[in-house]
Amino acid sequence: MMKRIILLFFILLSGFGTNVAFAEETKLLTAEISMVPNNFYGTWRVVSKMSNSNSTIFKEKSLDIWNLSRTGDVITLCNLFNGATAQITVSEADKKHVVFTKYGKQKDKELVDRVEISIKGDSFEGVDKIMLKTYVDGKIVKTESAKYHITGEKIGGGNIIE
Repeated sequence: MMKRIILLFFILLSGFGTNVAFAEETKLLTAEISMVPNNFYGTWRVVSKMSNSNSTIFKEKSLDIWNLSRTGDVITLCNLFNGATAQITVSEADKKHVVFTKYGKQKDKELVDRVEISIKGDSFEGVDKIMLKTYVDGKIVKTESAKYHITGEKIGGGNIIE
């Protein structure tokens, strides 16, 4: 049981952690940043409920507080519940729809977290797909994944720093 709790803690932290080399590979384009709607930024209460998974290491439900902010060409997601922070890569955006990815890598684990949300005023709904890869000698030996239905309710204003 303790081993599972430690692994889950690692997953949560690595999902929001940033490896400097990895962040450099996934630099954001200014055009992508400008397409992100202003109501995306701010503080959100986020509820996640698992819809499917191939592993028992992921939580069935979670409640988080996300703060999404922008400084120049970098968008950052901070989870105020656990203090974790990560830069995100936006791949799609328009006035009501945003798709972004967070990467985390530590030792022999790599976590990719792809979030797709539709924003309606002060709320959003979407999916969060998580993939955890375990490497041995540079080769993937295990891939675990989960898909969550997520909903968000805005609880604080925008946080855009020019």
